[in-house]
Amino acid sequence: MSLHCLTGESFLLPVATMLVLPVVLLLLLVPCAPSSGAQLPEQPKSKEAPIATNGQPFPWDRMRLPKTVSPVHYDLTFHPNLTSLDFTGVARILLEVHEDTSAVILHTKEMHISKVLLLAPEGARPLRFLEYPRFHQLALLSDTPLIQGRRYEVQLEFAANLSDSYHGFYKGSYRTSSGEVRMLASTQFEATSARAAFPCFDEPAFKANFTIRIIREARHIAISNMPKVKAVQLPGDLFEDHFDTTVKMSTYLVAFIVSDFLSVSKTTKHGISVYAVPEKIDQTAFALDAAVKLLDFYDDYFDIPYPLPKQDLAAIPDFQSGAMENWGLTTYREAGLLFDPAKSSASDKLGITMVIAHELAHQDDFFLGKCFEAMEVDSLSSSHPISTPVENPAQIQEMFDDVSYDKGACILNMLRDFLTPEAFEIGIIRYLKRYSYQNTVNSHLWDSLTNVSCVCLDVRTIMESWTLQEGFPLVTVEVRGREVRLTQERYLKTDDPSLTEGFLWQIPLTYVTSASSTVHRFLLKTKTDVLYLPEEVDWVKFNVKMNGYYMVHYEGEGWSSIIKLLQHNHTALSSNDRASLINNVFQLVSVGKVRLDTALDLSLYLSRETEIMAVTQGLGELVPLYKLMEKRDMMALENQMKGYIVDLFRGLIDRQEWSDAGLVSERVLRSYLLLFACVRNHPPCLATAIELFNKWRDSDGNMSLPTDVSLAVFAVGARTPEGWDFLFEKYRSSQQTGVKSRIKSALSISPLQDKMMEQSLHGEVMKTQDLPSVVVSISKNPRGYKLAWDFLRANWHALIKKFDLGSHSIAHLVTGVTGQYSTREMLDEVRSFFDSLTEETGSEMRCIQQTYETIEENIRWMDTHLPLLQAWLNRHKASSCAPPQPHEDL
Repeated sequence: MSLHCLTGESFLLPVATMLVLPVVLLLLLVPCAPSSGAQLPEQPKSKEAPIATNGQPFPWDRMRLPKTVSPVHYDLTFHPNLTSLDFTGVARILLEVHEDTSAVILHTKEMHISKVLLLAPEGARPLRFLEYPRFHQLALLSDTPLIQGRRYEVQLEFAANLSDSYHGFYKGSYRTSSGEVRMLASTQFEATSARAAFPCFDEPAFKANFTIRIIREARHIAISNMPKVKAVQLPGDLFEDHFDTTVKMSTYLVAFIVSDFLSVSKTTKHGISVYAVPEKIDQTAFALDAAVKLLDFYDDYFDIPYPLPKQDLAAIPDFQSGAMENWGLTTYREAGLLFDPAKSSASDKLGITMVIAHELAHQDDFFLGKCFEAMEVDSLSSSHPISTPVENPAQIQEMFDDVSYDKGACILNMLRDFLTPEAFEIGIIRYLKRYSYQNTVNSHLWDSLTNVSCVCLDVRTIMESWTLQEGFPLVTVEVRGREVRLTQERYLKTDDPSLTEGFLWQIPLTYVTSASSTVHRFLLKTKTDVLYLPEEVDWVKFNVKMNGYYMVHYEGEGWSSIIKLLQHNHTALSSNDRASLINNVFQLVSVGKVRLDTALDLSLYLSRETEIMAVTQGLGELVPLYKLMEKRDMMALENQMKGYIVDLFRGLIDRQEWSDAGLVSERVLRSYLLLFACVRNHPPCLATAIELFNKWRDSDGNMSLPTDVSLAVFAVGARTPEGWDFLFEKYRSSQQTGVKSRIKSALSISPLQDKMMEQSLHGEVMKTQDLPSVVVSISKNPRGYKLAWDFLRANWHALIKKFDLGSHSIAHLVTGVTGQYSTREMLDEVRSFFDSLTEETGSEMRCIQQTYETIEENIRWMDTHLPLLQAWLNRHKASSCAPPQPHEDL
């Protein structure tokens, strides 16, 4: 589906139709939260006998909990103090015993356990307990065995500090327009942080019901997964809010917030509310409307009523992730939920809709970009299968990556396209109805999708070839008359061919030809195969609309025929097909399948391109080439490349209006192109941006700028010290989330960006949650890349404490900061630092290996292709370009 559909009242539902896949992905394929221990291999034991904190032997020696006991119900009381920034609590847990045992093993992390009781009809009695912090485990020891088949209740009293990180029960703050700092407390328990808020069985398979009570001051409110049933007044101007009991669910879905938020609500067949800080409550109307429409859509699509009595959406000022699908209380970054029609852009609107839809579905036509991002990681030898056993919390965190999320969604989209959307919907509904509230394994989904269409396919066999092995296939196509010869191999960016051996996929191929726009299908099960066309054709295009998670190489005259088609009649193919061809041809250069001049020849057609997916993909393949050069002393060639790109898109850039007019896709493209052009100092763009910035500054920021071009205006304004300081003050005082986001981006790509990292680290004005994106943005600047690397090294221990080892934020920092290095000297420097770490400080993280591979690939690319690039640019006389401007971020 192309973006031009997304406008007016029809904006929400077309987006929603593309978001049915993540529900299955997050329920099933993301392996970092395995729902059943049966899928895991034998658990490795601790390398040495575990010793508790008091010096006694600990009675369990494995990271995963034993299955001897499971929770049935939690009764939880929390009392957070937003002045002292700590909390106390009581947990009563009803247990079911599956094997006779004298020890109950559960999780706690960084909390003080003061008392443990076993509650029985004959009275309560104390239990001894031992702690083993290395595995975040607590052992409750009974002098008499707990008997199989019986139920017992334990009560634990505990206390802890509100976390300084973004996980567990953590403290947050925001600044009012008058400068007052107000505190709040919120939760983020996925994947393994419920244990930092209350003693629990913190693995997804241990599902239970939860009844929650929260003690708060009168000036605050408390919200949780379920509706509040009553509030009891306590001494000391305190209230105890009682919440209804939840459905059976995993610990990582529990949520509660204590704050001074306000809310807006709408009741249709669902009770929906959006919560935000008081001064931003007027930015919640769009999210509320979107949530109502999307929940109704999901009810209809899945034929399953929303199972909870209410749905709250909360905009959290301090939030590491984009959003979290806690049942009944989804939490979001403010930028992911708040929207001001006067000051938020079309990109903001589209992004908010997608985030809400994803979390409520849990419950994008941007799938194309997501698939390309996943392939970038999946093309490295350090990739991993979607379904992978994980053991410790850092490994679990690492699985929240592009491979688990984006590749998972892309292969489901491929299956949906191959089965047909109608058949896929039948299978998904069958699966969800059969396994609601149960633990599942992958095969349950594949079996539900088998025999749902007129084509009999062994879905399990097909899909296990995609989920149980890493990487993805490259399909080589050679047309000889009516005969189409097909070969598959693993696409891998490496100079070691042995790493590509032994891989075989069942590939649902789709194709169109010059003689037929009908989509034809062919299942490639073997290393090689042949299909026959009814007649000879001028060209053939495989992987229609890039719905398949594979790359295609056109051997012989294949690429020449496609280049000829694009040059003479590019609209004969869809914009997604054109974008996939651009991506494939440049990626094939990296593995030596295609010459660089062939890829550049194909790019020439972009001078006539107008569609957002193809334009952004063209820029996405061409811009990184000069970004690599910026980190070396090769200004002449770098400027030739920059000049070629500007010339290529000059006509499209010059046709852009400096307004908010048009369809969503046109507005998003305008924002992207004008920012690029201004950063590249394209004279007409630069002149307009300077004029608009000066007028805006002269009005003290009160003049209304077109939202879709404001980032380009801010980026130009931030180049001077006076402009930077003015923008920073507007960032400090603004209550508009979209405006703050664009100012932050502009400040981070300024030549004065060294101030930004310290500001974000301290978190007083710029939120620390934004630090990873700020540092990575600065690292892409030729003046800033060394600053970013030095900052990462100097603050490593603070960063891994704040963002958690193995988290997406840390991986983004590591790969983002180093991803454009292309010299042996920088590779040695990067290796030296990461080799100095211990396992506890991150030396074993997958992102470090990915970094090494990426830099090695960059070095190979530069050594191999620079002479050819120089010769091609000389032939095309692209040497007349603007002087170098090192303060850019694109």
